[in-house]
Amino acid sequence: MTSPVTNDLQGRIDLSQSQENHSNAASRTNSAGLRVGELTLPNGDIYYGTLSREMQIPEGTGRYIWSGSSCVYKGEWRRGMRHGQGKTLWPSGATYEGEYSARYMDGEGTYVSPDGASSYKGEWKLNRKHGLGLQTYPSGDMYQGSWIHGQMEGHGRYTWANGNSYVGTMRNGLMSGKGVLTWNAGDSFQGNWLDGMMHGYGLYTWEDSGYYLGTWTRGFKDGNGTFYPKHCRVPTAHMLYIDDLRKRGVLPDISTILQQSSSFDTEASADQESVGASLYSRNLSFGRPPSKKPSLQRRWSIGVAIEKIIGRESSAGCETQGCEDMAGSDFPILERVYAQGVLISEVVLNKSSSDSSKKLKRRQSKMAKDIKRPGEAIIKGHRGYDLMLCLQLGIRYTVGKITPIQRREVRTSDYGPNASFWMNFPKKGSRLTPAHRAVDFKWKDYCPMVFRNLRAMFKIDTADYMISICGSDALRELSSPGKSGSIFLLSQDDRFMIKTLRKSEVQVLLRMLPDYYLHVHTHENTLVTKFFGLHRVKPSSDQKFRFVVMGNMFYTALRIHRRFDLKGSSLGRSTDKIKIDENTTLKDLDLNYSFYLEPSWRDALLKQIETDSEFLKNQRIMDYSLLLGFHYRARQNLQRRASFHEDILADKLTVLSEEDAVEEDSTYNYREGLVLVQRGSDQKSKVDVGPHVRGSRLRSSSACFEEVDLLLPGTARLQIQLGVNMPARAEKEEKQEDGDKSFRRVYDVVLYIGIIDILQEYSMRKKIEHAYKSIKYNPLSISVVEPRFYSERFLKFIHTVFPQNSSD
Repeated sequence: MTSPVTNDLQGRIDLSQSQENHSNAASRTNSAGLRVGELTLPNGDIYYGTLSREMQIPEGTGRYIWSGSSCVYKGEWRRGMRHGQGKTLWPSGATYEGEYSARYMDGEGTYVSPDGASSYKGEWKLNRKHGLGLQTYPSGDMYQGSWIHGQMEGHGRYTWANGNSYVGTMRNGLMSGKGVLTWNAGDSFQGNWLDGMMHGYGLYTWEDSGYYLGTWTRGFKDGNGTFYPKHCRVPTAHMLYIDDLRKRGVLPDISTILQQSSSFDTEASADQESVGASLYSRNLSFGRPPSKKPSLQRRWSIGVAIEKIIGRESSAGCETQGCEDMAGSDFPILERVYAQGVLISEVVLNKSSSDSSKKLKRRQSKMAKDIKRPGEAIIKGHRGYDLMLCLQLGIRYTVGKITPIQRREVRTSDYGPNASFWMNFPKKGSRLTPAHRAVDFKWKDYCPMVFRNLRAMFKIDTADYMISICGSDALRELSSPGKSGSIFLLSQDDRFMIKTLRKSEVQVLLRMLPDYYLHVHTHENTLVTKFFGLHRVKPSSDQKFRFVVMGNMFYTALRIHRRFDLKGSSLGRSTDKIKIDENTTLKDLDLNYSFYLEPSWRDALLKQIETDSEFLKNQRIMDYSLLLGFHYRARQNLQRRASFHEDILADKLTVLSEEDAVEEDSTYNYREGLVLVQRGSDQKSKVDVGPHVRGSRLRSSSACFEEVDLLLPGTARLQIQLGVNMPARAEKEEKQEDGDKSFRRVYDVVLYIGIIDILQEYSMRKKIEHAYKSIKYNPLSISVVEPRFYSERFLKFIHTVFPQNSSD
């Protein structure tokens, strides 16, 4: 708190002025060498009291009145300065009564604000609160403890008007160091603090006696910890461990805190001791964590899912971290991992406490074995393990840093290299970064506000984003299908793809980012790659790695049986692999399918591809591809041979009403593998939405141009949007065994479509490559061509992939 004393309130009276006005003073001399007199100074100030007979300056006791301001001091003087006991009254009504030394408020004293709503009683030094003191505030808050140079510093007790209280170390007026915070609801936290936030090791206890022991980073759980549910029997070894943490000073010792607090006033100390004793007996600490990031903290615990399996009902009114309160008396002790307040994973420690939890683990293990996931898991010992840890930690830090900032519209200053920031991540940790297992590294985050808005635009929840990429499960490295040599990583839930970029590609993305943002914002059904983050990692003694986080367009519950990378060129556009499986990416010359869509859907798809291609052409981009994947849906009896003159879509997809779709048995009576369902007015049916999807639903002419969903009998009901979950008929040309005649095999398929590899600029290097290959090969067959010609050839080829139905 700044001193209430103004700079012009000096206690020393000018000696020359005193002598000059000696003639105006009526005086009388006493036996101690002092005389009582009244001085009127040239500036209008008045002093009445005892004066030094020799020096003619105030000495002893007297009253001094400042002219103009009418400030009054009455008390003791020494050598012309306020010294000893005295009282100052300001025109505003504020008062100070206590000790002075050499004209400053120094020693014991009490200051009361003009309205009397706030006051300070305690020690002063040089006009500032210094030492032990009691401060009350207009809000009703109160602080009692140590002050240094006007700031709360050292041990103290702060009590809020709402009943919350903190006992512990303060620094620069904020909770910093070891301390105990309690909320009026009964929750508590005892542990380490930094700048008013929980930071470091701590013990959080809920009012119902459940508690969590772990680490926090700036107010949020971050790292490993153990959750003990209410009424849980804590193992003796765990209790001894917690007591040992107190003895070693890792956790604050309640008894020590109470002993330090005994220097405060008797009444407050007694209240504090009664509260602290009850806390110590329960091994608790005070406090509901700050809710600066509600979207991150309102995460349902994995334990809730286990609890439902056990058969317990969970409360729907769960507040921040309140889901952990719902644990039953036999709820297992859980070892948890958090990232910036988001629950990443948890493991049951006392496995014998619940047979159902074992069943759950066996079920999850069996499901994992049944699913063949692409790529190689990056585990310890893998060449990219440290790089993965650096990437996960950097993204966790980036998202955690920007999430509390209020979302706003993107500005011009949010783009470009200057919108990036650096951060060092030493292995031992720093004041801003946690300790970690990876090597020392530097982290750079490009245009964080732009990518934060892009994630929000595509409805990506921040917590889900962090769990997907930074969860306990390892990322998976995919074999690169291209010639760029890029590393492809897949998130543990397949939602996001992470790709390494060359420096030139990063420069292209930063250059086109403003136009890209405008394009995806304007065209909600765009098929271009969705970018969600751009980062750079520089491990110690290693090269720089630049990463971009993208949406995985093949994130779906359906198996992708075939996938094609289509450019419209022919040179080198075939796959060399002899063995082709579901994870093989085929190319233009490998394509032996034609895909027939409903006419309105085909028109919308081709129009959007043209719009996206025009955008890329204007950005001088070439060598991009249409990535197409499809899921076979036809049953064996639906595969049929057809002559080339037969209309493939003569039998259109069956359309069911919402009521018919509810009757599950009825869907099996249709011979088609795909069924359309009209959207009901209540829209209560459970529909699977594609990944990072935005935009409007598709309408079907078969359903009177109403919105429809795709029903896969016996599998799922999917939301149809442009490029996502699109039903179609695929025609595959095959040769008969005698080789003389051809026939077509027709399948029901579900299509997934997107435009990828959009960061290759037609640079001078590419112009030279084009000139060289044009001499050696047919110029029309190579992929390195001028953007305008590339766009025209690309669109012409795509029209052949999606031919017009002959019945139209």
